[in-house]
Amino acid sequence: MAHSDLTPATGVLLIAPPMMDDPNFKRTIVLLCEHGEDGSFGLILNRTMTLPLSDIVDGMAEYSGPLFEGGPVQQNTLHVLHRHGERVGETREIAAEVYWGGDFDAIRAMLASQEASDTEFRFFLGYAGWSPGQLAAEIEQGGWILAASDESIVFSSEPSRLWSDALRRLGGEFALLANYPEDPRMN
Repeated sequence: MAHSDLTPATGVLLIAPPMMDDPNFKRTIVLLCEHGEDGSFGLILNRTMTLPLSDIVDGMAEYSGPLFEGGPVQQNTLHVLHRHGERVGETREIAAEVYWGGDFDAIRAMLASQEASDTEFRFFLGYAGWSPGQLAAEIEQGGWILAASDESIVFSSEPSRLWSDALRRLGGEFALLANYPEDPRMN
């Protein structure tokens, strides 16, 4: 779906334009997990941490995938995106084949029994949040590029390339932005 056809909604991606200099969101992609009159909640998809999940959650030694920085808000909270729907307890579908939340004991059991693989889960510390009207104002000012999401983006095997890959995927002027230098003075 083209950028101009989208409005903020659950399952929409927010791509930081290359000129954004806010260190919390520079060159990030945020998946909106909730959007409504009470505000917006999202998770940064392309900012991995060096901390392993097993250091913060007991019984997750079998998970060797990356832990992500979900955003600057409440970095002491843990969130999960996955591909397993109701198999992990109460969960919410965010986009086709992308679910948010669930029972960590069920997730632990699925990973321990190898019923599921690391590539089917993404764990995040913290989140990105916006108060009512804040995100709309940021978008109006050119603060975000909107794009459709799908499971290949959310569960990308190359999170470090996700920002530029998502812009290229939009095509046209957005594909050109994917090559924008981090520091234009160095161009």
